[in-house]
Amino acid sequence: MRLYVIGAEGQVARSLREAASEHPGVTFGFSSRPTVDILDSASVATAISAFRPDVVVNPAAYTAVDRAEDEPERAFAINRDGAQTVARITAQRGLPIIHLSTDYVFDGSKQAAYLETDDVNPQGVYGESKLAGEIAVTRANPRHVILRTSWVYAPFGGNFVCTMLRLAAKRDRLRVVNDQKGCPTYAPDIAEAVISIAIELVTWRDEYAGLTHLSGPDAMTWFDFAREIFRQSAIRGGPCASVDPIAASEYPTRAVRPANSQLSTQRLRSLFGGELPSTEASLANCLDRILAKREIQ
Repeated sequence: MRLYVIGAEGQVARSLREAASEHPGVTFGFSSRPTVDILDSASVATAISAFRPDVVVNPAAYTAVDRAEDEPERAFAINRDGAQTVARITAQRGLPIIHLSTDYVFDGSKQAAYLETDDVNPQGVYGESKLAGEIAVTRANPRHVILRTSWVYAPFGGNFVCTMLRLAAKRDRLRVVNDQKGCPTYAPDIAEAVISIAIELVTWRDEYAGLTHLSGPDAMTWFDFAREIFRQSAIRGGPCASVDPIAASEYPTRAVRPANSQLSTQRLRSLFGGELPSTEASLANCLDRILAKREIQ
């Protein structure tokens, strides 16, 4: 199976690159700028034609949630127009596409975990642009699998785990939001799930098409997550800080975050037969990798 990945720098794209060596039955191709730019349809078409994939994965996105409020044109250009370009080109070649999306398409007002069939109502430019991307991909390529994920973290890049460790290396006490709930999702786990799904898509079935939620199995607040990070970090001799719970209103941000980002993964289990590892296990792997570097960035 030949799998082509759009983008190379994001947490999921980097995790897919790392996972490539663990899947000898899959031949991977990776694009990166400036050679391939999803805002340049000719470069995307040339790259896909040259690699001849069976499935294309598009994790590329504008993910600067707060900055998107001041750069809506760029956010929509990448998250909507770029996504449409990749979907259209894959459709022309009869290829399935796996497109990555986000929990930010929801407003967070639901108390329980969100289903794929629940109404969407993004509260900021980032969520609006990602929802527009979902719609564009759906319309452009009938062979689409859109994977919504949430609270992504990895041993690299800008994410909550790395931020907590960096702050704890400088401060003994931190204040963390305790009224936003979601499901932390480890990027290497996402990569493994994407590869497994891609293998299934080679033999396309119409029931694969549509939205599927892909997130970690454990719901918690940012405060809960921070405490678990420091508990496990302390065991490993890493940075640790005391954590005080605060309301989101005490930590204002440019963009509104959903109060509830829990995603139900029932469809993932029933359709693709998979579930991601526990937060405890995935976080342990993440911390082992970060702390092995002996340098918190």
